[in-house]
Amino acid sequence: MKLVRQLSTAAPGFDAEFQRLRFWSAADDAAIEARVAEILADVRERGDAAVLDYTARFDRVTADQVAALEITQAELQAALASITPAQASALQAAAKRVRAYHERQLEACGRSWSYRDEEGSLLGQKVTPLDRVGIYVPGGKAAYPSSVLMNAIPAQVAGVGEIIMVVPTPDGVRNPLVLAAAAVAGVHRVFTIGGAQAVAALAYGTATIPRVDKITGPGNAYVASAKKHVFGQVGIDMIAGPSEILVIADGTTPPDWVAMDLFSQAEHDELAQSILLSPDAAFLDAVSASMERLVEEMPREAVIRASLAGRGALILTRSMEEACEISNAIAPEHLEISAAEPQRWEPLLRHAGAIFMGAYTSESLGDYCAGPNHVLPTAGTARFSSPLGVYDFQKRSSLIEVSAEGAQTLGRIASELAHGEGLQAHARAAELRLK
Repeated sequence: MKLVRQLSTAAPGFDAEFQRLRFWSAADDAAIEARVAEILADVRERGDAAVLDYTARFDRVTADQVAALEITQAELQAALASITPAQASALQAAAKRVRAYHERQLEACGRSWSYRDEEGSLLGQKVTPLDRVGIYVPGGKAAYPSSVLMNAIPAQVAGVGEIIMVVPTPDGVRNPLVLAAAAVAGVHRVFTIGGAQAVAALAYGTATIPRVDKITGPGNAYVASAKKHVFGQVGIDMIAGPSEILVIADGTTPPDWVAMDLFSQAEHDELAQSILLSPDAAFLDAVSASMERLVEEMPREAVIRASLAGRGALILTRSMEEACEISNAIAPEHLEISAAEPQRWEPLLRHAGAIFMGAYTSESLGDYCAGPNHVLPTAGTARFSSPLGVYDFQKRSSLIEVSAEGAQTLGRIASELAHGEGLQAHARAAELRLK
């Protein structure tokens, strides 16, 4: 049996197979939804006691009080000092690039502005950072120091007053690279809790864990469900599904490179999706052969095989233009244009979380250190959503200061419309200011 299916857009039945390939429903699992609702209600009612119970049950970490699950700033700095010089250098370099990118983002869209119209009225927008945010860092199947940088740095650049990080530490094992990343990124407080109970604690607050204004960061299906449930009590970045990569290739990139790029998402978990689109049949065969050969070298071989068998595909298209059309229908989280002239195809691509252009631009560089954020919309939501950024940690207030002259013009307009809506007090409030 082949590692990954091969399809052709010209084959009968392609549309049905393509739709089946795209379908993913784990986020709607009724059992998960019910269990998450139970955990959230318990944490909201019992606070710290419930957090302690669930942390002991799910992460096998026991403590007498939640304060014992907080990691101090001194411990974060000790973790930074404990990692290898190469790791520390890589972490600092990645943080520098991520910070530089998000500072540019702040300059472009994160400033307050105003103007006065011809009658002297001031109109504008005031941009202010959120007071306190919570960032969720996964810690179950793998450790993600990169997620610390990608969530905390734009929050810090935005000017957020306090950044609270939660990270599960199953069996009490604390990853020093994750803690070092928290030190580098300027996280204020860190609690070793995870799952739906961590989301609930951040959303509702407990005696020990302060309530936040917004929760960001990826997690498993329980975390995604919990974020969906608490939305409205707090803001959230997005409901993240399994990781995805889609590669559009013209056949000019070494097959081993493309095979490994597909593996880079497949190794995340069994539900991740990796798709290659190309009009070159021989190239698809070459990539397939590379995958068959290289998968045996992968430490996470079992996960990769399951992911590719369930949701992976190599698809022969009629043209590069058709490949772009299919990509727009999928709206992938990560989109690689692995082509000799990526700028030729980029204008045809409307929907993607991040677009990686050219053979040397592996998606993994974006995950760690290129600069743009790696928290991206999944499951087709790139049709209407954007990567995490400085703007997610700010809010905007409209500024309106009407001059005496302006009130004469605007008052008459408002009065007419208010009477039309049957709201006489609105109309009268405007009319009182007319000369």
